[in-house]
Amino acid sequence: MRALISGVSGQDGAYLAKLLLDKGYHVIGTSRDSGGNSFSGLAALGIAQDVEKISMAPNDYSSVFNTLKKYHPNEIYNLSGQSSVGLSFEQPLETINSITVATLNFLEAIRHLGVSAKFYNAGSGECFGDTGEIAVNEGHAFRPRSPYGVAKASAHGLVSNYRESFSLFACTGILFNHESPLRPQRFVTSKIIHAAKKISQGEDLKLVLGNIEVARDWGWAPDYVRCMWLMLQQQSPRDYIIATGRTEPLRYFIEKVFAYFSLNWKDYVVIDKSLFRPSDISINRADPALARSELDWRPMMDIDGVVKHLCLAAEKESKK
Repeated sequence: MRALISGVSGQDGAYLAKLLLDKGYHVIGTSRDSGGNSFSGLAALGIAQDVEKISMAPNDYSSVFNTLKKYHPNEIYNLSGQSSVGLSFEQPLETINSITVATLNFLEAIRHLGVSAKFYNAGSGECFGDTGEIAVNEGHAFRPRSPYGVAKASAHGLVSNYRESFSLFACTGILFNHESPLRPQRFVTSKIIHAAKKISQGEDLKLVLGNIEVARDWGWAPDYVRCMWLMLQQQSPRDYIIATGRTEPLRYFIEKVFAYFSLNWKDYVVIDKSLFRPSDISINRADPALARSELDWRPMMDIDGVVKHLCLAAEKESKK
């Protein structure tokens, strides 16, 4: 089996590559410039030499077409694209191009080449917008509140349309927030972990954050890539929500992290309203019942396990 992972250098791409390698796949990982990419995530997992790394630009149709024509993968995982909700307000065009246009290029290339590859598209819980107290399922309407959410919702619609119009095996995993030690520090969860660790080691600093009352469903990235793979092992393609089913405010995450390092978060966290997003999601809640019943998938940990594993990883890193 040959699997092509677009965005293999990201968090999900690296964990998915490891999962597939363990299952005996030949893994082809793409980057816009494979020669200039450090592939640090693959290196951290000890699999950098086991993945065939190639250059491909997902938002360039000819690049995608030629790659699929050359490698004829059995499975395609579209995980690339601008991945920061906050940054999407500053770079809306790049966000749309790297997510929506790239997804369309894959679908068109698969259709015109007539390849039988199964296609997985990385969706997002951001598509639903503010859910309030409702735990949304796969039939819930999309009301995105960021350029990132709009791009993901558009890509989701394209996948559904091509599946129905051209009988492609194409599906979207609607992933809610998920973390790992491979997260860059520009993501708020990683920023919190590393700040608390530094403070516990004696550094005199304050952690400056935006709105800490936003509530999210936080899961563990290795759990979620397993669900991606399961989606492509089914007889028929279908979209699934991938989440833990538990939602907590960011304040809870902060409190748990600082408590792990024997600190009171209130002594170190400063709220800066200039960091609030123009239109943020207050609460998102998910109902992953369909994935549990049809894929027999259950996450190994929720937010408490995620916090513990992230803190342990941060401690281990500081001892190197």
